[in-house]
Amino acid sequence: MSTVTPQRSGVGAYPSAGDARRGDPIRPVPPVYQPRTWSLRLPTAWPLIALFVLWPVWWALGLSSFVFVVFAVPMVVQLWRRGPVRVPPGFGIWLVLLLWVVLSALMLDLTSPNTLPPGGGGRYIGWAIRVANYVAMTVVMLYVLNLSERELSRRRVVRLFGFMGVVVVIGGWLGSLFPTLGFVAPLRFVLPESIASQPFVASLMDVKFAQVQQVIEGEASSPRPSAPFEYTNSWGENTAILLIWLIVGWVVLGRPLRRTFGIAIALAAVFPIIYSLNRGLWIGLGISAVYVAIRLALRGRMLVLGGLGLAVGLIGVLIIATPLGRTFDDRLQNGHSDDIRTTLSQGAVQAANHSPVLGYGGNRALIGSNRSIAIGKSEDCPQCGNRELGSNGQFWALLVGQGYVGALCYNGFFLYSLWRYRRDHSPIGIAGSLVLILMLFFQFTYGAMEATLAYGLITVALLARNDRLRRAAATRPSTSIPGPRPRLVTGGER
Repeated sequence: MSTVTPQRSGVGAYPSAGDARRGDPIRPVPPVYQPRTWSLRLPTAWPLIALFVLWPVWWALGLSSFVFVVFAVPMVVQLWRRGPVRVPPGFGIWLVLLLWVVLSALMLDLTSPNTLPPGGGGRYIGWAIRVANYVAMTVVMLYVLNLSERELSRRRVVRLFGFMGVVVVIGGWLGSLFPTLGFVAPLRFVLPESIASQPFVASLMDVKFAQVQQVIEGEASSPRPSAPFEYTNSWGENTAILLIWLIVGWVVLGRPLRRTFGIAIALAAVFPIIYSLNRGLWIGLGISAVYVAIRLALRGRMLVLGGLGLAVGLIGVLIIATPLGRTFDDRLQNGHSDDIRTTLSQGAVQAANHSPVLGYGGNRALIGSNRSIAIGKSEDCPQCGNRELGSNGQFWALLVGQGYVGALCYNGFFLYSLWRYRRDHSPIGIAGSLVLILMLFFQFTYGAMEATLAYGLITVALLARNDRLRRAAATRPSTSIPGPRPRLVTGGER
């Protein structure tokens, strides 16, 4: 429903060209004032906006693992109504991966070497959840790719990423300062007991702001922030990705007030980043700084490069001059998870060697662990027991679940996208390429399902849209009437 004030005519109105007398100059007709219209209709891109803006709500409700599947439904409806769907370059590689995830169900009943025989219906539920998430993330990518600049501008997508960057920094502070804070998700009270008691669902219903683990030798426990995600590792990889877009959307392309706020948030992120004891995150941020420095140097942006170096130096001084420096050093000297990761990685390769084409459809539980062949934990050996092959990173999960073919397709898609948009020197081009590099790096240490994979695929869609509009602008005839151009700066402009 909309209300529009009707145009009034009367004395003082401009005469039209047809009302002018012969010989009188025709005065230009001024534009008719159109009052702002108010409508109760949702914007076209409401599913994506709701995903980002209301993410803390979905997390608090215990829906973070399913929300992409839920919002993929209205996205599919919109895509269906629009007609032909545009796909990103290299999409065929991704389709093969989706097909392999489906076909790997044929291997769910087989036993991988040195693992426990699969039993119960949990393996089928896990496989169904993985298929649903892969399909949902693909829908999100196609949705962002097919919307126009008027419906969902690239600048708005980047700012939505920036908003999530603010959310993860706030969540990091809460998890660092209040590690024992948590609550039972409201959804737990309405779910049937048969569903709520399942281990996977129960873990989602137990909402916590941090994971408390024994990481540094001599300390009984180390609180590590995880909000608004389920695991600390998820918080780490998503923080690295979202901070990149926060800096681009709020600092590089933002107005003065937003730019100041973005810089403050980026500096505030230092405390939870160090306190998370997340070495993969630290390495990822180091990769980010080096990559951006190289791209700026190649473009001759020495002033901006100097500013980047100054910022990195100030952060380094901040870490050294505060207790954060000791925490940083202690974590580097305590690689408590290195043996575990090595054992799981070797097991994943062994599983892939025995089933190189289709894998085993999902993770498998090892017989024993790196500490003992005994089954189950004990007070003397809290790290003994069964560990899951594929739980130490997306690459290893693909090796176990979909074999070498699945791992090759996953990497092939992101590597092709990285190569395809290598000449895009715009802020979106540089940031998007960096996110793809981090996706390829983090796959060896962290899982990438749910939010992380969605952010990576949305980045591919952004790069494809930016490239398409940049090429269209480059080939537009100079004599044509210029239409409204997006405000976002694209590559090639100086």
